[in-house]
Amino acid sequence: MSCSEFNVTFRGVRGSTPTPLLGAEVEEKLMHALEIATPDDLKDIASRKNFFNNLPEHLKSCFGGNSSCVQVDVGGHLIIFDAGTGLRVLGHELMKREFENGKGEGHIFLSHTHWDHIMGIPFFIPFYRKGNKFSVYGVHPDLKERLVGQQSPTFFPVPFSSFDADIQVVEVTGQDYVDIGPARVTWKEMAHPGSSYSYRVDYEGHSVVYSTDAEYKRLEPEDLQPTVDFFKDADLLIFDSQYTFVEGIEKEDWGHSSTFIGVDLALSANVKRLSFYHHEPTYSDMKLMSVMGQTKKYLKAIAPDNRLELMISHEGRTIDLLAE
Repeated sequence: MSCSEFNVTFRGVRGSTPTPLLGAEVEEKLMHALEIATPDDLKDIASRKNFFNNLPEHLKSCFGGNSSCVQVDVGGHLIIFDAGTGLRVLGHELMKREFENGKGEGHIFLSHTHWDHIMGIPFFIPFYRKGNKFSVYGVHPDLKERLVGQQSPTFFPVPFSSFDADIQVVEVTGQDYVDIGPARVTWKEMAHPGSSYSYRVDYEGHSVVYSTDAEYKRLEPEDLQPTVDFFKDADLLIFDSQYTFVEGIEKEDWGHSSTFIGVDLALSANVKRLSFYHHEPTYSDMKLMSVMGQTKKYLKAIAPDNRLELMISHEGRTIDLLAE
């Protein structure tokens, strides 16, 4: 891992529960692709490959169905936000690196301990390799007891004590930040049942904010100012937008937000790129694209000259923040 890097990779982007792609959704994608194909697009292998490569991402791929997990490689160190089922996928990738030989080190920060944010832990292969070292951070009390409880015999056949790696569980209550090498991680409590925490990583004048499972019920500027300050000038804001704006009103106190509120906050905080995250499990990729279309219209209507970039968090996608 390079010491001069700041890469963010999405490993799990769905909210509430893992959501595998259904056969009917695959059929829908294929039908849409075939509808825009011409005879010239299908005449030989080269033309078919070219046609496929030029399809929109939501037709030739999928945004993903694993629950929350984001990988950050920064300044020669590995930081992981949340441990949903995306952590299992990340684990397989890490085993292609020094973690295979028991020489890896990582830092996992948990927004909270609801199931969809910790259920990947028992399936994280690097935890089973002796010599690997991990620190698991959280602001919630009794953090280790919560993680051990998930793997009690009642719920899972392999106990937390079976991991061979050196795993330190660190409660950061009372602290303001944690330095991971040259990067600094700070956090902010958000409105969510049982409480959730957003995290920010700052490195060499660049920053990413991971802000999932957060609800914004009071939208007056003075109420939002602490959040705007936390998001301020971020190169990338990963934002919980599980619901549409109307759904967010209907599901008050469920602890999630919408793309429109994300746009408002990002504009106020001078964010460069806003990535919508924690996708609603009942939303197909087509639905997510529809919501994105409406959100782009909203941004154009309220800030036509702003250069805020909008994107849908997509599993496997890597963003190089130093190349921005």
